Amino acid sequence: MRPLTARSIVLSTLLGHHPPALPVRALVRVGELFGIAEGTVRVALSRMAAAGDLLQRPDGSYALTERLLARQARQDDSRSPSTRDWHGQWEIAVVTAERRAAADRGALRQAMAALRLAELREGTWLRPANLVRVRPAVVTGQCTLLTGVPEGDPAALAAALWDLDGWAQRARALTAAADAAEEAGDLARRFTVAAAALRHLLADPLLPDELLPGGWPGAALRDRYAAFEADLRAVLRHHTAL
Repeated sequence: MRPLTARSIVLSTLLGHHPPALPVRALVRVGELFGIAEGTVRVALSRMAAAGDLLQRPDGSYALTERLLARQARQDDSRSPSTRDWHGQWEIAVVTAERRAAADRGALRQAMAALRLAELREGTWLRPANLVRVRPAVVTGQCTLLTGVPEGDPAALAAALWDLDGWAQRARALTAAADAAEEAGDLARRFTVAAAALRHLLADPLLPDELLPGGWPGAALRDRYAAFEADLRAVLRHHTAL
């Protein structure tokens, strides 16, 4: 888990806030809750704005830029995904575009990760067709999209495409760490664990229940993050009058 810094506190706070914009005084107070001096927070805000991570508004507040708004949307989706009933079909995306630039290949790989497709072999991506989302132009422009039912055991195929045991082990460890930090009343520790949990949820393949190992801990980890977020909002309202 990454240590708390002024940048991570500001970024995590804005990513978890809707709308993702807060006045400087509120962000300074958040930093103070975790032992970060006001000057350190203000320096971090200036550097993040210069780097294009934050936008300073005319009223003096700071907001996420377009790139980070997309990250917030992915995080929101990872916490409350839009799913549909699964009837055994899989999404299949096959790269058919020719002479792709390295930047195009990289953009496609990032888009596939965001869509939670796994690469079966180079140029062939797939996942169960149980998610509802829009495919960006970088995917539709480089791939032919198909729907099909692979032969064999779909659970075995899912286990070959994703490290389900590894994801579950990490999720259980984070859930236990969140419980311990809450029991200890350690807000800074809870913040660190919650940020790690949110990053981990971005890697959840969001498979149908039929394809998951028994005792899948995804819902438990989401519940722990939701509890932390509710408690943090209460603290922020008390300390910053938001």
